[in-house]
Amino acid sequence: MSSLSPLVRSFVSHFGEMGSRWGINRTVGQIYALIFVSPRPLHAEEIAEQLEFSRSNVSMGLKELQAWRLVRLKHLPGDRREYFEAPTEPWEIFRTLAEERRRREIEPTLSMLRSALMDKPATEEDRIAQERMKGMHDLIELITTWFDDVQRMDTKTLVQLMRMGSKVQKLLELTGKMKVLPGGKGGA
Repeated sequence: MSSLSPLVRSFVSHFGEMGSRWGINRTVGQIYALIFVSPRPLHAEEIAEQLEFSRSNVSMGLKELQAWRLVRLKHLPGDRREYFEAPTEPWEIFRTLAEERRRREIEPTLSMLRSALMDKPATEEDRIAQERMKGMHDLIELITTWFDDVQRMDTKTLVQLMRMGSKVQKLLELTGKMKVLPGGKGGA
């Protein structure tokens, strides 16, 4: 990474470390970060050279990023190589990540819970377990419905909603529709 500016090197390194906390490997995080900050599309050889990774690591990382829909393939006129670019609009990236996490993590969990709730409990322990699963199912369904509503909002509206923040909490407190839990966390 010695060919990168200190600013870009710092961002790429940090993104690699954070990637491992977000469930992607460090290499994939660094590849994404480099493509994201690049002012032009990059081909795999450039990425491998700038990050000092093997070409095969870059190729596998690019496939993973494409599967997550975080990078797009681009062809340049007169050049046979495949170039990659990332969306630069943060809200588009957020929406894509949220949709992919939903598809990969939330939907299979909901499917499993729905199936488990269809079974007749055989024991008292199963009844209690199913009761708890129902609570989890209902929460995930509520969050999923909210997520669908948020995904339909245009970016400007979504930004306004998020900026409202604690104003919504204060409105709910004024109308008596909000209770505060011990420790300061709000609850319904």
